[in-house]
Amino acid sequence: MSESISSSTLNSVKRILTGITTSGIPHLGNYVGAIRPAIQSIHNSDDEAFFFLADYHGIIKCHDPALIHESTKAIAATWLACGLDPERVTFYRQSDVPEIAELAWILNCSCAKGLMNRAHAYKASVDINNEKTDVDPDQGITMGLFGYPVLMAADILMFDATHVPVGRDQIQHIEMARDIAGTFNHRYKPLFTMPTAVVDDDMPLLTGLDGRKMSKSYGNTIPLFGDSNPQVSAEKQMHKAIMKIVTNSQLPAEPKDPDDSTIFEIYKAFATPAEIAEMRAQFAAGIGWGDAKQALFEKINAEIAPFRERYEHLMANPKELEEILQMGAEKARRHSRKQLDKARRAIGIRPLAKLK
Repeated sequence: MSESISSSTLNSVKRILTGITTSGIPHLGNYVGAIRPAIQSIHNSDDEAFFFLADYHGIIKCHDPALIHESTKAIAATWLACGLDPERVTFYRQSDVPEIAELAWILNCSCAKGLMNRAHAYKASVDINNEKTDVDPDQGITMGLFGYPVLMAADILMFDATHVPVGRDQIQHIEMARDIAGTFNHRYKPLFTMPTAVVDDDMPLLTGLDGRKMSKSYGNTIPLFGDSNPQVSAEKQMHKAIMKIVTNSQLPAEPKDPDDSTIFEIYKAFATPAEIAEMRAQFAAGIGWGDAKQALFEKINAEIAPFRERYEHLMANPKELEEILQMGAEKARRHSRKQLDKARRAIGIRPLAKLK
């Protein structure tokens, strides 16, 4: 496999690509880790950008059709409410671009199984099974989970993405996409661009309400715009969640360690350096946990509140959302049709002769 093929060789354009899996309602971790930095990355920039709803990835672990549908709607509304301009970028639903799934199969046929054996998600599932007695190591593991990195590679390679913003826990998938691209390029022809992972080392993975990583699967998230409960406003839902953050038993006036606090960690993701320094001083002076949580809520709400009206409008008008997604799908397919045709021809699947 040749690593000499670079993105500059195949594509001189900087092209950013990112997406969110449609298996839950967007939460604060999604906003800080993906949505906000992705949108900021294209402001005042001429770079091309592709943003997508990863609904085929969603069905790997989520088998609730209603949740997949509602999540797709909520995530689309969230991107747009937070400032994504569908005229400026290509914003689409993964399943509306069928060429991606076909490319994934083509890549599967040249991807080594051993590479997939090393995928973190697969290995973690096997480790869980190995801790049990009389259980097959692959029990409950679907081919969707096993082959997830190949579908992600297809997402990336289809659009010649050069820069893929990811969390540190996703770097392996970008490395695998490079490996898969390199194998294809060496075996057939230099078709695919080598993507580069873009990681913000200053942006931590947010901790959830219970001290673990903030994740839908743990049920420990802080809602971004709340759920569909009309009895409780989104602002109150956010406030209620923040007040549930687990803290230790230290009393008001006791000095507290900010570097061992979920409250302070999340606060840093929304505050300026001066505000962070001030909050650190308040921790040293013994700020009460209730006051610290209130300060965190006010800081987060100041940034999120301006987005709520647009979000609620879009959620109430799904036709508008669908029109935007279909516009994005058509833009995406103008590229994907050409890319898939090149891949098919490279592997020998092409017309036998021209017909009149």
